[in-house]
This record gives sequence, C-alpha cells and structure tokens, in this order.
Amino acid sequence: MVSSADALIHQSILNLAKNLSYGDTKGTYEIVIATVVALKEIIANTEWNTAKELMDCIISNGKYLIKSAPLEASIGNMVRRILNIVREEYSSEIKNKTDETDPQESLHKIVTSEGDKDIDFNSAVPSLKAALLEHINEFEMELETCTENITQQASEHIHSNEIVMTLGRSRLVEKFLKKAAETRTFEVIVAEGAPFLDGHEMAANLSKASIKTTLISDAAIFAMMSRVNKVIVGTHTVMANGGLRAVTGSHTVAQAAKHYSVPVMVLLPLYKLSPQYLCSYKQHAFNKHVSPLQGVIAGNNAALLEKCQSHNPVFDYVPPDLVTLFISNTGGNAPSYIYRLISELYHPDDYEL
Repeated sequence: MVSSADALIHQSILNLAKNLSYGDTKGTYEIVIATVVALKEIIANTEWNTAKELMDCIISNGKYLIKSAPLEASIGNMVRRILNIVREEYSSEIKNKTDETDPQESLHKIVTSEGDKDIDFNSAVPSLKAALLEHINEFEMELETCTENITQQASEHIHSNEIVMTLGRSRLVEKFLKKAAETRTFEVIVAEGAPFLDGHEMAANLSKASIKTTLISDAAIFAMMSRVNKVIVGTHTVMANGGLRAVTGSHTVAQAAKHYSVPVMVLLPLYKLSPQYLCSYKQHAFNKHVSPLQGVIAGNNAALLEKCQSHNPVFDYVPPDLVTLFISNTGGNAPSYIYRLISELYHPDDYEL
C-alpha cells in the first residue's frame, strides 16, 4: 500500500530506493549514475512550469532517496549538483532573454547582480527543459570519463622503483596502479583490510598485472611504513573540511604515514565530494556496524560468538591534516582547497536539503 507521502514521489525514485534497500544497486559509481538518471527522468517526464516548481520537486524526491540510503552521501551530492545545473541554466536563459529585449537593462543587471539572490525562479521559460536535458547529458559524459581522467595522472605521481602502500581493495586505486605499471616498475604493499580482507583480492589482481605485490596484515602496517615512499588510497566520501569517510583501517594507515612523513594521496572522483561535516563520532548517518560474520570470524565459531561482543564498523574518519593530496578528475588539490571545489559544484542554498 502506497502512503500519501509516497504518492508525490516519482516512480523512478521509488524504484531506485527499492533497489538500494535490497542491495540491487550498489557501488558508489553505480549509485551516482542511477541517481542522475532518475532525476533526469523527473525533469523530462513530470509536469512543471517554473524552475521553482522543478527545484521543489527535485528536493522532495531527493530527500526521499537520501532517507532510503543515508550513508550514501553521493546521492545528496547528485541532488545538489542537479539543482545547481537548474539554477545555472535558468539564469543563462533569463539573461539571454533580457539581452534580446533590452541590452541596456541587462548591462545594469550584470553590474548590480548579487548572484542568485536577485533571481526570481517563478518565471516560466519554455526553453528551460531542453537546455537542462542537454546540460545533464554533458554531465553524464563527465561522470563516465571521471575514472579515466584520474588514472591518466598515475605516471605523474608514481615513479620508478618506489614502494607504494594501499589498504583493502578500491577499484579506482587498482586501475590507477595498473595504469602506472604500464610505464613504471614499482612495488606495492597491500594491507589486507580486516575484517573484510578485501586486500587479498586486490593483491591477487595486481600480481596478475605483473606488479610486484606484497600482502601484509593490518598489524604490520606501522612496521612496514618506514620502507614506503607514498600511500595511495580510495575513499567513500570526502567531507567539506577535507576529512575522509574511508574504509576501516584508513586512519591507522594515515597516522603511521604521518609518523614517518610519508605522503598520503587520496583518489577523489568529484561526485564523492560532500558539503557535509563530521560533527560528532556519534552521528548515526556517518558510520554503520555490520555483523562480524561478514569478516574474519567464521560461522564455525558460534560458541565463541555467544560469549563476546564485537564492534565491526565499516568506516573510519581520517582528519584532513593526515591527507597530503587529493587526486581528482580535474587535477591534484590540497585538503585546504576542498572548500573551493565545493563552491564550484554546489550552490550554498542547497548544502542543507
């Protein structure tokens, strides 16, 4: 039975929320693409007359989607990005319209403009829908080339005979290292990433690509760090202050790297960049705990499990002072530059949806 609140939600959003709940759509990139497609469908197939009506519709649908997967910050990021595209295209269409009618008035508006504050989004612009769909198509192409643009920079950051450490398995880091291996000879140390042990698969994949690879336990991270030239890791989300929500164990790696003055590089597709902050470690929407059965502890230890409590967090928070460089699809940036990237991607009015 559909509630009255759900009746206002577009069918594409309801379908995506169901897929997220059942785990049919998983992986940050897949979720990002699915979110953009769903929001694009709202723009193309719903009745709206003004930009204000469309933005209200996107916000209400976006909030519903965010509630269905609160830990997936990339959903909110895409909602904000689409809202920013609506603002940009509306402003552009209104400006073109004014230029045609009264050039003197448009010049006066440019001089006295205060950004979006003096723009009325309640005017109907017939050409807005076509302009929005064209802009979103370009944005989808940008998302598709995101990984390639990051991996193309691999040879600039990894040099011959270096020793690189990573943690667990990140598909992006794997592609980045394989790309560097096409022109460089280097060694990779992979921390296994307990309790999920994704590092085993990562090490096997790198070894198949003829990269000299050593798999270590997480307990050996500090001992091995003195031999390492740089750390390269992926991340789940980058917060507004440059801090990371990354796979558990990342904080340990970053602290060990700081002790030995080893640079920590984070591969950052810009769709993972969030305007949100970590205010407290008790925030429910920042972390989640899963069953230890998903990790090292096997089912045949059921008797032991009955006698103990095990906390198995999925994510770590890594403060920005432990990160040296973010490698994004637009180039390398220091953590102190993150605020600038956020201001370019999202409008301040959309930070809080």
